[in-house]
Amino acid sequence: MENSNRILQFLGIPFAALQSVILGLLLISFPMGIYIIFESEIGGDINYEYPITHLDFFKNTELYQIPFDINIGDAFVILWIFYAVLFTVAFLGPKREFLKSLSPIISFGKFNTTSNYMIGITKWFSILVVISASINFIQEAFGIVTVPPLDDNHLIQFFYVSLAPLIEEFGFRLILTGIPLFALYSHKSSIRYFIVCMWTPSSLHINNPKKALVLIVLVGVLFGFAHIAFAESWSDGKFAQATASGIILGWVYLRYGFVASILIHWAMNYFIFSYANFISQLNYISLQESFSHSLMSSLEILLLVSGIVSISILFLSRFYSKKESTLEV
Repeated sequence: MENSNRILQFLGIPFAALQSVILGLLLISFPMGIYIIFESEIGGDINYEYPITHLDFFKNTELYQIPFDINIGDAFVILWIFYAVLFTVAFLGPKREFLKSLSPIISFGKFNTTSNYMIGITKWFSILVVISASINFIQEAFGIVTVPPLDDNHLIQFFYVSLAPLIEEFGFRLILTGIPLFALYSHKSSIRYFIVCMWTPSSLHINNPKKALVLIVLVGVLFGFAHIAFAESWSDGKFAQATASGIILGWVYLRYGFVASILIHWAMNYFIFSYANFISQLNYISLQESFSHSLMSSLEILLLVSGIVSISILFLSRFYSKKESTLEV
């Protein structure tokens, strides 16, 4: 087992370096978002003062186009603060802060990523990028193209992209996953315990996870279907990608909690679009062209390398732990 420890210890330094760089890039995206909403020209004939009730989000409701003091800028600031608070919580906890949690990984190759939310977030975010890219590559080989929903205004699109993780994680993780998990595994009925389990389902101390895994897969499939089922949604090629994302987010929610799942979803949406929109404005190119820019390609390569390293560590850790238990028997 000494050789296995050496391999994991060897991977500890590049793993820690990659996660630290990704953390820095996530942090930089916060001021980028403020710039995009309040200083850029992506909105064309509208800006951050556009009334929030004029968005198509409120269409077919009594709120649509009624006079309201809250505009896109106000709503975005609320979202921005919410994610910034969660980001800080993830960096500091739940047991040790990010940098201290890296120490045993670098020194001893002990990959206990549950000690800090942010390590779990950066790790699984990069794994999700690898899986999404792999699915996209396979589908394109068979002529299946994934087309995003069209939106004429990039400012409104960026706002929707920033809002989606909150709405979707609340619905698919807290309601459709958290509540059934509580019903299946809880032996208490207090309100406080219910809230704790919604925030961190690992508090349920699930010994037999088969039902939980089946639930996560079912909700993941529903998550994928929701991305193609409605008008002006993604093309059908998004189903497999979104289903895989839903399953991974469900697993992350079960293992790490709501903070991790919502921030990974935030990274897939806000983080990527903040860089793409920033590049678009800086170089006076279209948003579509910005996704092919060298900086975006570099970010993708970084995340792919991090994801491959993280997947390798997961398999090696599982393989060596099974081997060690067999030797003990």
